[in-house]
Amino acid sequence: MKKQRWSLLALLFALVLALAACSGGGNTTEKPEDSEKPSESEGTTETGTETEETDTSSDSLFDLAVTHDGEAIDGGMLKVAMVKDEPFAGIFLAELYEDAYDADIMGFASNSLFEVDGNFMITDEGIASLTVDQENSKVTVKIREGVKWSDGTPLTIEDVMLPYLIIGHKDYTGVRYDTSFKNIVGAEEYNAGTADTISGLKKIDETTLEISLKTISPSIFYGGDGLWTYAAPSHQIGDIPVAELVENDAVRKNPVTLGAFKFDKIVPGESVQFVKNEHYWKGEPKLDGVIVQVVPSSSISVALGSGEYDLAFSFNATKMPEIEEYQNITILGRPELYYSYVGFKVGKFDTEKGLNVTDFENSKMGDVKLRQAMGYALDIESVSEIYYNGLRERANSLIPPVFESFYNADLKGYTFDPDKAISILDEAGYKDVDGDGLREDPNGQKLEIKLAAMSGDATQEDIISYYLQNWKDVGLNVTLATGRLIEFNSFYDKVQADDPEIDIFMGAWGTGTNPSPAGLYGSADQYNFSRYTSEELEGYVVGIDSPQAFDAEWRAEQFKAFQEHIEEMATTIPMQFRYEIFPVNKRVKNYSVDYSEPTELHEIELVSENPVKN
Repeated sequence: MKKQRWSLLALLFALVLALAACSGGGNTTEKPEDSEKPSESEGTTETGTETEETDTSSDSLFDLAVTHDGEAIDGGMLKVAMVKDEPFAGIFLAELYEDAYDADIMGFASNSLFEVDGNFMITDEGIASLTVDQENSKVTVKIREGVKWSDGTPLTIEDVMLPYLIIGHKDYTGVRYDTSFKNIVGAEEYNAGTADTISGLKKIDETTLEISLKTISPSIFYGGDGLWTYAAPSHQIGDIPVAELVENDAVRKNPVTLGAFKFDKIVPGESVQFVKNEHYWKGEPKLDGVIVQVVPSSSISVALGSGEYDLAFSFNATKMPEIEEYQNITILGRPELYYSYVGFKVGKFDTEKGLNVTDFENSKMGDVKLRQAMGYALDIESVSEIYYNGLRERANSLIPPVFESFYNADLKGYTFDPDKAISILDEAGYKDVDGDGLREDPNGQKLEIKLAAMSGDATQEDIISYYLQNWKDVGLNVTLATGRLIEFNSFYDKVQADDPEIDIFMGAWGTGTNPSPAGLYGSADQYNFSRYTSEELEGYVVGIDSPQAFDAEWRAEQFKAFQEHIEEMATTIPMQFRYEIFPVNKRVKNYSVDYSEPTELHEIELVSENPVKN
C-alpha cells in the first residue's frame, strides 16, 4: 500500500509542477468545504474515493467518546483552536450567520430551543417542546417556565416569535427566507409588506406559540417545514431595524444568549472568550469559561503537540500524519453531516421576485454533456487516498450515508473515468479545432471555464491544481476565477451574488440534522447556488416535505428520485463525504462526539491547570 501511495503521490506532484510551469506559477487552492446549511448547520458549513472496501462507521476508525484519568479541578478555561486561515465573519445571531465557523463559535452560547435524539428528531427535553397537529397543519411550541437569558431576563414567547418576524421581513438581509419559510401561513404577505405581521403565528399564552402551516410533513420533526429552532432576545434586539441587525453591536460584540456560556470578549475575526452563564437552564457550568482562537492550518499540529489547546475544530484530515503519534491527545471522529461538491452556474437569482431563474440556453455551462464530462474527469479517488489519508471518500449523492433511510447507495456517481469524459465531449461537439490541445465549444469558439475555489493551506493548492490538470487532460481549459484562489468569506459572497466571472465553483454543505433538500435546491432558495430549478426538481423538493411524505416508503422514494435527478442533470456533482476529526487533549476529563450522546457543555471538566504537552 505504501508503495502504491508514493507512486500516486509522485504522479500528482509531477502534474502539479507541470501545471505550475504552464501557468507561469503555482495557483493556490484550499479544500472546498466550509459552508453551513441553515438550520442548521455551517456552515455554513461548509465537505472521496473508495480504493478498497472500507467500513465507514466511525466506530471502526475512531472512538466517539473518551474519559481521561485524573481528578477534576475546580473551574478552568477550556482552550479551543478553530483551524482557519482567515478571520471568522463574526455574525453571532442564528437568523443571520452564513458559515460553519460562526456556527461553531455560537455553539458554546446557543439559543437553540429544541434538543434532538440520535436520529436527529426533536424531543421534549430542550427549552421547548413541540406538538404536531397533522390534521389541521398546525404545530404548538411550548417553552419551559423559568428559563433566562444570560443577562437574567426571562425567556418569553415573544423571543420565540421574533426570529420569524426577522427572517420574513422585507428588509431581511440573510438567506433563511426560502422555500421552507414560505410554508408558514402569512409569511409571503408579511414579506411583501401587505401585512403587518405573520398571520400564521398565534400567541396562545405567555409560554405557548401556535404556528399554522400550509402543509405539514415528517420534516417538521427534524426542524423543517418552516419551523425555526432558535429564540432571539427581543428585549435586546427587538427594536433594532431588521436591515441594520447584521452590523449591530448586539450581534457583533455583545450578544445575549441562552447557552452554557456567554460572550465576554470578542477580538473581531481572531478570538472569542466566553464565561460561564450563571443563568443556564440546565445548571451552572463546571468550567469558568472557554476561549476560541483562530489558528492557521500551518501551525495547528505544533500547537496541539505543545499543549496550547484542549480541542481543535475544523481540523483537516490532511494534517492527520502530523498528530497521529502524539501521546498528549486522543483523536475522536465520526462521519460528518456533510458533502463537498462542484456546482455549475446555469442561471441567476432574481432578487425582485425572490426566485432562481434557470437559463441553460445562454449559460456557458448549460450543456448537460459538458457538465457530466467534467464530473467524470475528476480524479477524486486519488486525492482522497493520498491527501486525506482515507478520511474522505468520493461522494455519490447529495444525501450523506448517515441518513440511512434516505441515502441512495445504488447511485454510481461520477467516478473517475477520463476515457468516458473524452467520449462524451467528442460526441457533444467539443473539439480541438485549432490544434492547441484544448477544445473549442460546439460552435468552434474558444472555451475557457472559470472555476471559483477557496483558498487555504498548501495541500489545497496542490489539490485544486491537480483538478485543473484533470480537466486539461481531457482537453478542457479551466482556469481560476479572479486568477487566484478566493478567501472563504469572499468566495461565498461572489458565488451567492452570481459573479459573472464564475462558471463553476467548488463548495460544501453541512446538511444539519434535517436531510431535506428544501432550503438548498428549491426554486426560492438563495442557497441554490447553481440556480437550477425545474418543475420536476421542485416536485421532489416539495414532495419530500409534503403531507403524503408521512408514508415513510413514499418519502424515501422521493428522496431517491431527487438524488437520481440531480445526478442526471449534473448541475451539482457531489465530490466527497468526510470524517470529522476531533483532537482532544488529555486534560479534558470527558468528551463525546456521538450524535446520540454528545457532551453536555456545562458538564465538561479539566484534570489539570494547563493542557498536557506531548
